[in-house]
Parts: sequence; structure tokens; C-alpha cells
Amino acid sequence: MKLCFLAGANSVHSNRWIKYFADNSYEVYWISLVAPIDADIKNIKLCFIKELVPGRLSPLNLLFSAIRVKRLIKKINPDILHAHYAGVNGVVGAFSGFHPFILTAWGSDVLIAAKSKIKRPLVKFAFNKADLITCDAEHMRIEIMKLGVPDSKIKIIYFGVDTQKFSPEKKSEKLRNELKIVNSTTIISLRNLEPIYDIESLIRSIPYVAKEIPKARFLIMGRGSQERKLKRLAKSLRVLDNITFLGWVSNDELPLYLTSADIYVSTSLSDAGLAASTAEAMACGLPVVITDSGENRKWITDGDGGFIIPLKDPKTLAERVIYLLKHKDIRRQFGILNRKIIKERNDYYKEMDKMENVYKELIEKTYDGRIKSNFIRSL
Repeated sequence: MKLCFLAGANSVHSNRWIKYFADNSYEVYWISLVAPIDADIKNIKLCFIKELVPGRLSPLNLLFSAIRVKRLIKKINPDILHAHYAGVNGVVGAFSGFHPFILTAWGSDVLIAAKSKIKRPLVKFAFNKADLITCDAEHMRIEIMKLGVPDSKIKIIYFGVDTQKFSPEKKSEKLRNELKIVNSTTIISLRNLEPIYDIESLIRSIPYVAKEIPKARFLIMGRGSQERKLKRLAKSLRVLDNITFLGWVSNDELPLYLTSADIYVSTSLSDAGLAASTAEAMACGLPVVITDSGENRKWITDGDGGFIIPLKDPKTLAERVIYLLKHKDIRRQFGILNRKIIKERNDYYKEMDKMENVYKELIEKTYDGRIKSNFIRSL
């Protein structure tokens, strides 16, 4: 089977999805409109096509990218074309005219972009041209159906967590020493420093936590447009000493940071399904304190595995974190439960195996359809 992916090579989620099939002896081509972040991509033929204006759904940008991508796909002649994200990638994939064409919705493409009067027709066009659509949440399926897509065309496939890689056993005392958290209880956030993830509420919760537990430390990972603003806020609240801003951390190192912490928090204002970072923290055996967004309530029962808190509520966030910091046994129980949930319901290998079967079924269906069509023409 020859697979061609149209996905951002700067995304760890695309990388993990595509890597599974490359590692399982498929012939894999990867077309990206953004530069790769990992130069060591094995067993994959990566083709980088630079956009005129990166990430823009402008007519000129789409036309330029679509022409080059269409030529490249024709040359590759894959069995399947699979685009990730129903924005630029989805629209360019749809313009290629190639079939069978699979499109994976990520979240903001449906929950935000599709609400725009300008972008909505383009997103609808991409979905209508797709032979099959995947997403990772039931409420995403509903939103896609509102765009006129029949339910029969949509399948829920999770990105999944590698529970062998993300495991409570991946502890590093060396890292704890480097982070100077050996004698501290530690809270970690993995969301980028962008408004949608509301790291501001996390920082505003820290004075409440520090008042009760002065030695509590906060590891804030990620990059983003709000970095300077958030550091200034932490300084003004006099909690900068309680925080370590980690910046970007590679996915390979991520399990070491998660297992160095005691609690995971996510203050996101919007998610598709369960955020990958939340699932990875759960797989590492951490209790979680997460906002009432996406499908978090389908994965965490409030008070069992963690806590669900209202959006933009620093005080409630602090109260739940303080409770967990003061109850080590409950943290442990929650963590054991969370790992069990991810292993049973969101395992990377199980989800990618489902996707492999989808590819095979779609190719077989397309192949049978072409044979029947040719037979009818010959009569």
C-alpha cells in the first residue's frame, strides 16, 4: 500500500500518525506546506512545498499550493491521499481531485474556522470532496454533520497515546535535580502560551496555592505569543520564583517531565476531544485538573481521576490543586485509574490499527468500484 499524507511537518501529532505506517513497511510519502521540525524522519519520503503566505486561506495561496500539490500527487500515484486538518491542507487536498481522499479534522478547523463566513465554504468544500472523514470526538462529528456531511462518511479515530513510552516508570531523578524540584510538590502544564489555552488563569491561581503550600513549583511548558505577557504577570503577582518556564520540549523528552510532576493541569478554553497532552499525562499516572471543555467529562469524572473546573476560574483551580497536593494517597489512586482509562480506551497502537483497517477497506471499495465501472463501460 502506498500512502500519501498532506500534513504539517511541524506537528508532533502528524509525525506520530504517519510514523506508525512508515514503521510498518508501508511506502509513505509526506507532503508538507510547512518546514519540518524533525530532520531525522526515517522511511518517509518528505516533500516540502513552501506556501506563498504560510497558513493563509487566500485564493492566491490556495491556487499556488493546489497546482504544485496536484502535480506531485499525480507523480506519486498513491493508493490513498490523507490530509490532516480541514484548513489549507484539506482544501488543497480537495482541489487535487485525487480519490480515495481521507480528511482528518483536528478541532479548530471545525469549531472555529468553519464558523467564519469566509472560511466556512472552503471547509465545507474540503469535507464534501472527501471520501471519508475522521475526527476524535462525538461533538466534532455533530459539528461536521452540520456542514452537510452524512454521518456514514465520518469515523471517530483517536490520535492515541503510546502507553509504553508515556508510562509512570519513565522517571528521572537527574531531571528533578536539574529542575530543582526534588523537595517540592510540582504542577505541570503542557499547553502553548496562546490565548486559547488561558495560561493566564493558571498563573493567577498560583498566589492562592503558594499561600497554602509555599514550596509548590509550577512547570509551564510551551511557546507562544503571550510568553512576555505571562512572565510580566507572574512577576507582578510575585510568583515568578514558583514557576519554571520550560519553553519547547521534544516529544521524546516529554515523559520524563510528566513523571517528574505530581499534578497535571489544563486551563484550555476549547478542545476537540481529549487533548493529547492530557491523555499523555493520564498515561503517565498523573491526576489531572482540567477545564470543562471538549469531551473532558467523557474521560474524567469530577472527583475520580481528577477534577473538572469552570473556564477562567483561578480560585477553583487553586482549591483543587491544593487538595491534591495535600492528599498524596488520592493523587496515587487517581493516577492509577487514569492510566488504566488511557490503556483501555485511547491506546496509540489500537487506534492506528483501526486506521489501517479503514485504509484497506477504502482501497478495496475503490478498487471494486473501478472494476465494476470498467465492466459497465465495456458492455
